Amino acid sequence: MSKMIAERYMVVDSLGEGGMADVYLAMDTILNREVAVKVLRGELSQDPVALIRFLREASAVSKMHHPNVVEVFDVGEYKKQNYLVMEYVRGRTLKQLILQRGALQKEEAIEIMTQLVSAVAHAHEKNIIHRDVKPQNVLVKDDGTVKITDFGISLAHDAVQLTQSDSVLGSAHYIAPETTKGEVSTVQIDIYALGIVFYELLSGRVPFNGENPIQVAMKHLHEEVPSVREFNPTLPQGVENIIIKATAKNRKLRYQSATEMLSDLETVLLPENANVEKLDLTKELDDEGTKIMDKFNTTSIHDTFKSDKESLTKDNDEDDDQKDNKKLKIMLAILAVLVVLGTSFGIMVATGVISFEEEVIYVEVPDFAGMSLEEVKELIEELGLVLDEEITYESTEDTEEGLVYEQVPASNKEVKKGTSVKISISEGIFFMIGDYKGMTKDELIKVLQGTNISIVEDFQISTEVTPGTIISQSGLNPGDKIDMNDQKQIRIVVAEALEFFVEIDYTGMDAEVVKSSLESKGIVVEIIEQELEMPGKDATEEEGEPTEEEMKEYEDKLGTIFKQNPIQGTYYTQTNTSVFTLWCYK
Repeated sequence: MSKMIAERYMVVDSLGEGGMADVYLAMDTILNREVAVKVLRGELSQDPVALIRFLREASAVSKMHHPNVVEVFDVGEYKKQNYLVMEYVRGRTLKQLILQRGALQKEEAIEIMTQLVSAVAHAHEKNIIHRDVKPQNVLVKDDGTVKITDFGISLAHDAVQLTQSDSVLGSAHYIAPETTKGEVSTVQIDIYALGIVFYELLSGRVPFNGENPIQVAMKHLHEEVPSVREFNPTLPQGVENIIIKATAKNRKLRYQSATEMLSDLETVLLPENANVEKLDLTKELDDEGTKIMDKFNTTSIHDTFKSDKESLTKDNDEDDDQKDNKKLKIMLAILAVLVVLGTSFGIMVATGVISFEEEVIYVEVPDFAGMSLEEVKELIEELGLVLDEEITYESTEDTEEGLVYEQVPASNKEVKKGTSVKISISEGIFFMIGDYKGMTKDELIKVLQGTNISIVEDFQISTEVTPGTIISQSGLNPGDKIDMNDQKQIRIVVAEALEFFVEIDYTGMDAEVVKSSLESKGIVVEIIEQELEMPGKDATEEEGEPTEEEMKEYEDKLGTIFKQNPIQGTYYTQTNTSVFTLWCYK
């Protein structure tokens, strides 16, 4: 395809290929921003069904303005190819996040689901059913914001289906039981899919697998979704209850709206919901069945027909028949008026003339980092948000005591008014213990200044390191995080030099014997040999050979010490750089 679309969008890279369209990263040369351009494949532009589905996506998304829905900027046709220009979201899909990290912490999973369900609820308010809710169609930005996309098979509640196959579109791992049975789609197929996504976020896997999509769809139809608390027993029962209700096989027992599910997500971690019982939908089903049976038993159809038959037998004259016909006409007329009024009322509600829903207001979450609790409370109240009662207090690396260092939702995120905000407050800056080997005690005292850590000092003679240097530490180890106010103790071992008074003059003694004696005391000894001139070596014939005494004196001096350092009567300190030196004859 061309490098430029509609003489405005410059294609930079390919982002992927779908069943109907290809998606490209492009630069909007007019507004100078990155966009995602979805282009319907050429051959499908002539296919009425594919074209309507493509345009349906543009129509559906253009109706929605929500922080968690990918925005559509433009739609058009260029060189007989239909294109859709959307917001480009840098990040990864929710499916990629799950594959990389596995099961998420409940707080993060609930935060993601709150955003996702809020977006789906907004779509439902606009009369749009997504019909393909799955992690692959959810983008996650680096700041944690999620964006739902791909409304390609979305369908307005009152829209005419294109083909019978429309009823089974979507991914098998997230397909609602009624979809498999070919029933008419309602908003509850999205709610079912949301429940499956929530299960996957908390467990790291989909509830059902099979060799093919049909097997998976049959499991959704006949098997109950496994208990997520069997996978993670630490999850609150209220969290599992949301999944149970969202994935009920009978859609009458399912959440009746995404807004209802959103309300449970926003309150599930509140203290008052900590000890709820496991939701038992069979009881609700029994209650519903009893109500229905009671309704039919009040006046049985058989008794009604019997009563009517007896009445007709008794009242058989022509005048009574005319009276009954007149009554029937009056009743039909009243019914017709009621139908007209009901239809008009429905149209007024659908068009927005009459509305029972409160306007949803979004606010941007500020950055609370560095604020005190009182400042946060005041600002949260002004914005119409709610402060979570459960506040985390921990020591931090760089945040002073009493100030906020972490928050959920993250700053700059748009949320509904009334959303709960959870904050973490610093108990003070912690002190990180380092590896102090090789330092001196004085240097360590400077490092620990400002803490309540005391030093216990031991000594060990060492010839391997400089005296006064720390050899080892215990009690507090490298990487330990210590509260600045906590009283702690660190024990250090300091290298000590070997020091002694030289009492002996070793000259004339055997060098090897002296060396062995000194080394047994831990002293490092070095022997320097010097050649002793043999007597008569340069004598002339007239001088003659050396005498026997001269040779004995020569032999006695070999291997003996004639010089030492340190000398007798001085102090010697053994360090890693000093040695006891002996000079001897060889």
